[in-house]
Amino acid sequence: MTRDVITVAPESPVKDVARLLVESRISGVPVCAADGRILGVVSEADILRREDAASQEVPRLLAWLLDRFDGGAHKTGVRTAADVMTLPAITARPGQSAADVARLMVDNKINRLPVVTNGKLVGIVSRADLVRAFTRSDDEIEQEIREDVIFRTLLLVPDDFTVIVHEGRAEIRGEVRTEEDAEILTRCVGRIPGVLAVRADVTWMPRRSRRPRDIAAEWQ
Repeated sequence: MTRDVITVAPESPVKDVARLLVESRISGVPVCAADGRILGVVSEADILRREDAASQEVPRLLAWLLDRFDGGAHKTGVRTAADVMTLPAITARPGQSAADVARLMVDNKINRLPVVTNGKLVGIVSRADLVRAFTRSDDEIEQEIREDVIFRTLLLVPDDFTVIVHEGRAEIRGEVRTEEDAEILTRCVGRIPGVLAVRADVTWMPRRSRRPRDIAAEWQ
């Protein structure tokens, strides 16, 4: 996701929002309160739909809209971002899988999703971001599994695990402390951008005194 997010306030004039979209070459912008809470989202379609609600043919170019606002703002009842924004905003969570985010975009026919924690904006992810994520090399994905999941999340030694990533399909073998850790390992690896499937064959320590028990999360 992108952390440096362009936003507007609910009281921002629609003319200024339209100009911002054109100049920044983006199709939508989050509307946020002063404390960072996300209130809604304004897209090109929101502005054009409100401006030409009575028209059968809605122009696609915001440059046209800017001329309309500059020369005839008094002719429309639309004044601020709050007047045209879509709410509630469709959002994603920082830990949400790339596949889930992609599904949200497709299902809702949107190009970008604000990323929110505790109701406050922390970033934004676009379709282009998702496409770039799935072009990562197998070596990059393997490194993230070892460093971010095994070492930083589970506090285990990466060299104690066999990690193989081939064409986005990750296979992990080793031993963790508990059954819960085994489930966390599989879940966290599945959320790594670029991972298409996960198979984790691991044992956990509480079962060692009897018979090693393993968890196998088959290709998903």
